[in-house]
Amino acid sequence: MKNPIKSIFALAFILWAPRLQAQQSPNYEFRGVWVASVENIDWPAKRNLSVAEQKSSFIRLLDLHQSNGMNAIVMQVRPSGDALYPSQYEPWSEYLTGKQGLPPTPYYDPLEFMIIETHKRGMEFHAWLNPYRAVFNIFKSSVSPSHITKIHPEWFLVYGDKKYFNPGLPAVREHTVRVVKDLVNRYDIDAIHMDDYFYPYRIAGKEFPDQASFEQYGGGLKKDDWRRSNCDSIIVQLQHAIHSTNPRVKFGISPFGVWRNKSQDPMGSNTKAGQTNYDDLYADILLWLKKGWIDYVTPQLYWERGHKLADYDVLLKWWNENGYGKHIYIGMGIYRAGSNDAWKDKNQIPYQIQELRNFHTTQGSIYFSSKIFEKNPNGWNDSLRTNYYRYPALVPPMAWLNNDAPEQPVLEKKSMKEIEATYNGTLGIKGFGIFVLARDQEIKFINSQLVQLIITDKTALIDLTKIPAATGNRICIATIDINNNVSALMELN
Repeated sequence: MKNPIKSIFALAFILWAPRLQAQQSPNYEFRGVWVASVENIDWPAKRNLSVAEQKSSFIRLLDLHQSNGMNAIVMQVRPSGDALYPSQYEPWSEYLTGKQGLPPTPYYDPLEFMIIETHKRGMEFHAWLNPYRAVFNIFKSSVSPSHITKIHPEWFLVYGDKKYFNPGLPAVREHTVRVVKDLVNRYDIDAIHMDDYFYPYRIAGKEFPDQASFEQYGGGLKKDDWRRSNCDSIIVQLQHAIHSTNPRVKFGISPFGVWRNKSQDPMGSNTKAGQTNYDDLYADILLWLKKGWIDYVTPQLYWERGHKLADYDVLLKWWNENGYGKHIYIGMGIYRAGSNDAWKDKNQIPYQIQELRNFHTTQGSIYFSSKIFEKNPNGWNDSLRTNYYRYPALVPPMAWLNNDAPEQPVLEKKSMKEIEATYNGTLGIKGFGIFVLARDQEIKFINSQLVQLIITDKTALIDLTKIPAATGNRICIATIDINNNVSALMELN
């Protein structure tokens, strides 16, 4: 009997595309953007914007990044012991309304809104929290009477012009865990993400003032080891809280780009960084990876290739050799565009993308930060959209969290150019993927190129005339679940 679907495709393939011999871009690749709320760096662009402008500007932000091929937003929802959402533990952020503790008017939940809009586009939402910064500027920041620094002043230390949670206090760690557990429990987030500010970066000539808590809780350790153990403890507690509350939610850390210099430790990188994670921020990232306490790491490699103190190529290789099987997403310093000759070179970001794709242990990138993309620096938006991220990519799944493939879709012909795909399984899905591969290739995911992502929770009507790269290739469809696992591919032509 003649295959009706095959006949439909014979009539419908009107778009030209070259015959694919292999993937032109990875089917699995993390493509994220940091969206910073602190000091209104990215969103909201100003304090006390109207709710309508807050919403419309976030939608514009998402649409820009979606058009550039991104598949994840890393949104800062807790910049300084405050919140861009209603919280019983911390007040509304001043960066939202202009005054800490003041909710938006008319009332809405910005976090719920942002998650819904992000997921509508098939993108992941990673909730970014600053772990220990409590007051961004003790001279200028708005501090509500309900802020935790007013309720428990004994938990905090002043260092420079900022106020920090004291990482050495068990009560501080318990508070942080409560905040994170509440987020994971109430919101449909895909990950909890923490940045590099554990113990603060050193200020020349000033010691972080935690001697009293060290004397109380040090337990015979050297101070540096005690500080590292405090950071270890909060990571372990958070990992347990996240995965016990919602096992599919990932936990990622974005550390400073240098763990240790080789001059300090034979395991370190061949760099000459003035400060490091291990020795100055007291964050032993390698231990956390080795022990499986975090699911992904995003080292901030904001240097260019050939940098004298911290070469991008050297650090990329080093992190790939020290990932311990967890995901590595490289932090890309796109904000540096135009800052020196290296960052005036339009090939800097393309080169970095090409290099990280050479390592099978690196699964993608996160760019800092969102606002710079509005300027299309060095034409990099165009490079991403038309070349490197021309085709969509799925966020790489984490087999240690979930490895259950969804069922294949059920297909029904609706017209000469339309097919309805329906998912009848019980797992939550993101939608359907359309894949192409050369006619002489076996139908396997590894041989295919994802060319279209259709977002739905059950049913989609596929317009066969709008499938990219169709002509001359085999066309397949697969179900994609909310954890980015993919069903077996089904051929359509």
